Amino acid sequence: MSSAPAVGDRIVHKEFPPITRHRLALYCGASGDHNPIHVDIDFAKAAGFPDVFAHGMLVMGYLGQALTDAVTPSRIRSFSTRFAAITQLGAALTCEGTVTELIEQGGEKRARLALTTKDQNGEIKLAGEAIIAL
Repeated sequence: MSSAPAVGDRIVHKEFPPITRHRLALYCGASGDHNPIHVDIDFAKAAGFPDVFAHGMLVMGYLGQALTDAVTPSRIRSFSTRFAAITQLGAALTCEGTVTELIEQGGEKRARLALTTKDQNGEIKLAGEAIIAL
């Protein structure tokens, strides 16, 4: 960021390709989260779902990647999220972060960002916030 952002500025924006079965299988191995609800269609259907769905932490990882692509990690003071909805197989996610407040803490100028992850239909899957040093 070359100049200080203003309230309302979108400083995080990243689009990800649709989530595939392959991506979910890779995430199972990488994360150690082997819950069959994410990779076994028969298990998912028996649990009342139409198909497998993405790990919440995979979606959070996408949002974290979008944030660190836009903001040098050493400037991130906090990052928090809450899960809003299940992310279905095939979802193409867009992560965004908008400045909601400019603050000063401990003599450091900071910005509060509202963060969202939405699918291709505009449904919010993850919401949160980050505090960054300016």
